[in-house]
Amino acid sequence: MYRQAHYLDYLILIPYFILSGIGIVMVYSASSYVAANNGSSPTSYLIRQCMWVIIGLMITMFMLAINLQFFKQIGFWSILGVGMLLVLLLLRMFGTSINGAAGWIVLGPVSIQPAEFCKFYLIVYLAAIVDRRERQLGTVKLRDLNSQLVLMAIMIFLIVIQPDFGGASINLAIAAVILFASGMSYFIGVGSFAAVVMGFEWILVPLISHLPQKVLSDHYQLRRFIGFMNPFTTASGDGAQLVNSYYAISNGGLTGVGIGNSLQKRGYLPEPNTDFIMSITAEELGLIGILLIMVLLAVIVMRVIYIGVRSSSTFNTLVCYGVAAFMTIQAFINVGGIVGLIPITGVTFPFMSYGGSSMMVLTLSLGLVLNIAAREKRHRLTAVRQES
Repeated sequence: MYRQAHYLDYLILIPYFILSGIGIVMVYSASSYVAANNGSSPTSYLIRQCMWVIIGLMITMFMLAINLQFFKQIGFWSILGVGMLLVLLLLRMFGTSINGAAGWIVLGPVSIQPAEFCKFYLIVYLAAIVDRRERQLGTVKLRDLNSQLVLMAIMIFLIVIQPDFGGASINLAIAAVILFASGMSYFIGVGSFAAVVMGFEWILVPLISHLPQKVLSDHYQLRRFIGFMNPFTTASGDGAQLVNSYYAISNGGLTGVGIGNSLQKRGYLPEPNTDFIMSITAEELGLIGILLIMVLLAVIVMRVIYIGVRSSSTFNTLVCYGVAAFMTIQAFINVGGIVGLIPITGVTFPFMSYGGSSMMVLTLSLGLVLNIAAREKRHRLTAVRQES
């Protein structure tokens, strides 16, 4: 790891540190009122978020030290995939339900969301499979990945039925980006995306709108769709979350009302420190604060893509593209939900929202990219020295 530290990519590392620092401040601000009302210390979420950030930094440094050949061991990742399928299946039957999704393993004060770890798994597994197939066959087609696609489809299906539509969407996007970046047919990709959009607009939305009230009242995720489609006409019920998110963003204006001064975190917005952290941030830091956060995340994503473009192996390139897709889609789904572009799905914002599972997966992914960046930089410098 010491040798790798000489080649760290600071255009990733510094924005990551800044985002995590802003996240700690905003989690404390957003959660203090809720924690006090629940009988906990106002600093309880602050302490835990600091702990997760420190653990995340340790994970990043650990990932930096691992030999990249480990991540290309198909047998290990195949066995791990079967284990993850089993965990997801057991979760559906015995998992703890939070916000309508039975996708949590509760271990004392810590809650783990296995679906989060599927994101990192799919990035590494698909990149390793495509890399091996390309070296063996010279080119990769969908029919060469039948068993892997079946495993991926089952995994995403088990996430959907938790139900966790946001997590399933991110995992599907990661897989799609990696597969199409490997040279698969773009026609298939565009066609699949168009089918999903048309299916949502022409089938899913009308179907949910006409479901009996009894069915809607029993399903938390369906009620979120109703709130998305008619927020102001259901402002006292299913649309309350989205309407209060609008109020928070509107209150913030350009410069915000100041850290700690949000009104919407005082019982109006649920999960102000996770799902709606960006609504509270918009209210307290204003448009300028939101733009700063977006720019910092964009710097990370663009740098990861740049590293992928310059990488010397298919595995390294696809991992970088997968991580960039993961962070981009997750940020889009979170922000899209709070501004009413898409239904609210309970997806966190990278490095800002409270949560251990999310932070661990983000730092696993970022640590792997930093590892790739360091090795690629070292190899380039070595080649230059040899030539000179």
